[in-house]
Amino acid sequence: MDLDWTTFVLEIINFLILVWILKRFLYQPILGVIARRRADIDKSLSDALQIRNEANELKSKNEQYLAEWEAKKEAAQAQLNTELASIRESKLAELEIRVNEEAERRRVLAERNRHEFERSMEEKGIAQGVAFTSKLLSRLASPELENRLYIVLMEDLQGLSQHDKHEIAVAAEEPGLQIKIQSTFPLDTSKRGELTRSLHEVAGKALPVVFNTNPELISGFQIDIGAWILHANLRDELKSFGGVLRHAG
Repeated sequence: MDLDWTTFVLEIINFLILVWILKRFLYQPILGVIARRRADIDKSLSDALQIRNEANELKSKNEQYLAEWEAKKEAAQAQLNTELASIRESKLAELEIRVNEEAERRRVLAERNRHEFERSMEEKGIAQGVAFTSKLLSRLASPELENRLYIVLMEDLQGLSQHDKHEIAVAAEEPGLQIKIQSTFPLDTSKRGELTRSLHEVAGKALPVVFNTNPELISGFQIDIGAWILHANLRDELKSFGGVLRHAG
């Protein structure tokens, strides 16, 4: 069999043309598609890697946030427990103070009630004693006892201080003033005259004198010169005695 070089050359030319056509219109587009696909895959891988890195970073931040939140929560819980303990101690201390104050108030009130009861009993006892003494002295009252009190009255008038005499003189300046003398028993003329002269001397001027009897004095005298009063009777002495006892109690 003879080799046809013309046909062989044409076949080679056809083959080369076919290779060029395939390379030009098939292989290069396929390579482009493969390159683009590879680029897309690389981009997808890069995006996926970036997303994973971001996810890991976000996870790390979340873990850090959770750790910080747990620390803050524990600190806040500890602070709350401390504040609650402080408030509890403060309230307990305040309650204890109030309880002590209430106990002290009750003690003071009980003490005051006891003192008032004791004072009331003392006053009743003093009142009963004064009433008994007044009743006894009323039975003992007599002109003789009043004569003794008259002597005491005259001694008191003679023993008045300059200050008392000045006060009497000032009281005697009241217009239309009368000296009022009360006695349990009627005074005789000589005693009236002597007492009037002594009072005029004390007052520093002659004033009208009015004599009255007052059995409530029990025994003795009461002299009124305006606002100035001189007691020399058992009734007022008993009142003064009862007042002194109450004051002492």
